[in-house]
Amino acid sequence: MSRANFVPQRLWLDKAAISLSVTCALHCLLLPIGLVLVPSLAALPFGDENFHRGLIFFVLPMSLVALTLGCRRHRQWSVFCVGVVGVSILFVTALFGHDLMGEFLEKTATVIGSSLVIVGHLLNFRRCREVDCQH
Repeated sequence: MSRANFVPQRLWLDKAAISLSVTCALHCLLLPIGLVLVPSLAALPFGDENFHRGLIFFVLPMSLVALTLGCRRHRQWSVFCVGVVGVSILFVTALFGHDLMGEFLEKTATVIGSSLVIVGHLLNFRRCREVDCQH
């Protein structure tokens, strides 16, 4: 694969991970409102805890690959740390949050984790573009 093709794919991973993290946060925040307004939403798979777990198994590898590739390029490993902390919070919350935390803490942890993942990927995306534009 040529370097010219590799750059857009690396940046695409950041954009996709940001989108999934936003989906996770919105799911957590808007689903209760949606269930109150339209109770039949509970019959859809969006209301199930497995939906959250499914999202994390897309976010986790995508984030790790995008952040690793980006940080190898721009050498700012603090960006990687921000993203990994966010993914870790999402992972622990998705797997154990429902059983170990109350609903409020689970949602709070999910929003915090999603926010950290989003910030990590935005920083990664910007740093990679800065490095790519310098040459």
